[in-house]
Amino acid sequence: MNQVVITGTGLFTPEHAIDNDALVASFNAWVDAENARHADAIAAGEREPLPHSSTEFIVKASGIHSRYVLDAEGILDPARMCPQLPERGNDEPSVQCEMGLIAAREALAQAGVEAGDIELVIVACSNLERPYPAVAVELQEALGAGGYAFDMNVACSSATFAIETAANAIRAGSVKRALVVDPEICSAHLNFRDRDSHFIFGDACTAIVLESDAVATAEARFEILGTRLLTRFSNAIRNNAGFLNRVTDSDPQAIDKLFVQEGRRVFKEVCPLVAALITEHLASLELASSDLSRLWLHQANRHMNDLIARRVLGHEPSPEQAPIILDRYANTSSAGSIIAFHLHRHDLSPGALGVVCSFGAGYSAGSVVVRRQ
Repeated sequence: MNQVVITGTGLFTPEHAIDNDALVASFNAWVDAENARHADAIAAGEREPLPHSSTEFIVKASGIHSRYVLDAEGILDPARMCPQLPERGNDEPSVQCEMGLIAAREALAQAGVEAGDIELVIVACSNLERPYPAVAVELQEALGAGGYAFDMNVACSSATFAIETAANAIRAGSVKRALVVDPEICSAHLNFRDRDSHFIFGDACTAIVLESDAVATAEARFEILGTRLLTRFSNAIRNNAGFLNRVTDSDPQAIDKLFVQEGRRVFKEVCPLVAALITEHLASLELASSDLSRLWLHQANRHMNDLIARRVLGHEPSPEQAPIILDRYANTSSAGSIIAFHLHRHDLSPGALGVVCSFGAGYSAGSVVVRRQ
């Protein structure tokens, strides 16, 4: 079977950033207006006043200090509190295609690959702009890539699941080069009026070029030693937006049509699942955690990452061993672990081992073990 290598990555970062102070000011202004509107019910004991958020609360709960978003003005408007993205015409590039083009071109340039040499394009993310035509096919056309393309969604694990899918196609010999793109517009499904989650997400797009080692020309390559995927059904992270909302006469603005989660339950259930996945995956490759130079983990919550890294490594991870990017990017769903890989891999020496790992709604988790050539 063909050996698969990662030869390039790319990153699109939106120009707008929102720090915790600005986000808190907007949220608290909305809270004050809501409490004033329901002042009589609150005074009568019929309704609890909404509590304020704070920068200290956000940092303690998540480790997040800021996030990049496609639109800051709409999010920070207490009368709106969601991004304002104008509708595009059918002949204009979609937002996710536009994001994907920027990230993909960087990845292709890094790999030294022409778009026309790509034979498979997978757009993998937690929310797709439309059901059809596939964003991946649109991106394939915009790039001038060949072969075939399709979309896939495995929530926060979309990127690692797509990496395995692309790697398997290369291993089997059906394609020589593939492109995985993860355009995450997480701010569009976030409830900015929920104190427990209004700070969690940011927007970004990543891209990864995978090639058969026999045709790759890039000097810096990461050989994929193995991939392992896992899913377990859970309602602890959920989004009920979908095409059936119209025919079930449900409220399209209802809270459950946005991101909802049981945070404590997720922490308790996901951390041991992911640590076991990585440890067992390493063992199946006759590797030990002590062999690892780096863990590029999903960037959802600092406490989750620290706990998983401790369980895998057997000690407190150093910033170099388990790099954190969520402090400035927040949770970018499937793009998070790839951003960490994109920004924190170039210092590794040949032979160094690492794991790219995602985890999230589903539950879903993916592990990709790589070695720098």
